[in-house]
Amino acid sequence: MVQPLIGEVAHGAALIGPGSEVLAFDTERSADHDWGPRVLIFVEPSLVGGLAARLDDGLPERFGGYPTAFGSDRNPVHHGVVVAGFGSWARARLGFDPRGEITTSDWLGASWQRLAEVTSGEVFHDGLGELGRARANLRWYPGDVWRYVLACQWRRVAQMESFPGRCGEVGDDLGSVVVTARLVEDLMRLCLLMRRRYPPYAKWLGSAFARMSGSAELGEMFASALSARGWREREEHLCRAYERVAALHNRLALTEPIDGSVRMYFDRPFRVIGGDRFADALLATVGPAVRSLSPAGSIDQFCDSTDVLSHSARSHTLARAIHAPA
Repeated sequence: MVQPLIGEVAHGAALIGPGSEVLAFDTERSADHDWGPRVLIFVEPSLVGGLAARLDDGLPERFGGYPTAFGSDRNPVHHGVVVAGFGSWARARLGFDPRGEITTSDWLGASWQRLAEVTSGEVFHDGLGELGRARANLRWYPGDVWRYVLACQWRRVAQMESFPGRCGEVGDDLGSVVVTARLVEDLMRLCLLMRRRYPPYAKWLGSAFARMSGSAELGEMFASALSARGWREREEHLCRAYERVAALHNRLALTEPIDGSVRMYFDRPFRVIGGDRFADALLATVGPAVRSLSPAGSIDQFCDSTDVLSHSARSHTLARAIHAPA
């Protein structure tokens, strides 16, 4: 229905950006709000207004049994065909135009969810050649940035790995469970990053991890750690998971092989993997410009506010502030 209305206008057409269907996580539940036939049409900026008006006038009221205009209490009723220039659309979603050079600052200020939304989904037509180029540029981090992000994720593990036992030792079993859940989340994200996949936001993190090949046994370890009774049993399952994740690190061969066995946390009776060892080894392989960055990492690694991560200007402003020279 859309293509004939566009006619001979050079354009790109895709279903990317927000929406659970873009990441293939949609279910029947997804159709209960803001759901219907959608497509993004990218044209030269000077053509946006005229083509949008043409589509407004020409789209049918229903397609495939679904209304073409939909909305919710939060979003006014609108049809699902968006016409835009790719550059302005990408800057609004990511904070930069990925058709050209992507700086380290660009990478670190863009949320994983937004990067996943632009590199996933379907491209139906790329008449301007910009969709394929942009998505190829965004497919994954440059080598040094990838190593840096992995190092920062290992650092997050290192900062928490002794706490399940320390909380349990003083009788705070609830605190031990909470910290374990945070460690499991960080390890799941670490595994996805190792496999060159942008971790989605919380609602879909478990689904994305479960779809990763070879994740079933590790997922059982995580579930066992979360359901364990007592910190010692919890630690046992975490240690098995640590050693499995360490093996995944060594398989990447991004650093010299690192001893993947757990060890005691200094003189305290808690077993850990020593996440700092992996972080330090990764940072030793990157250039000085990346090595000198703040140890905070990318925006998702030091901020979990939806109001920041879903707003590209805020996320880049915060990331630049974090990484500004002291």
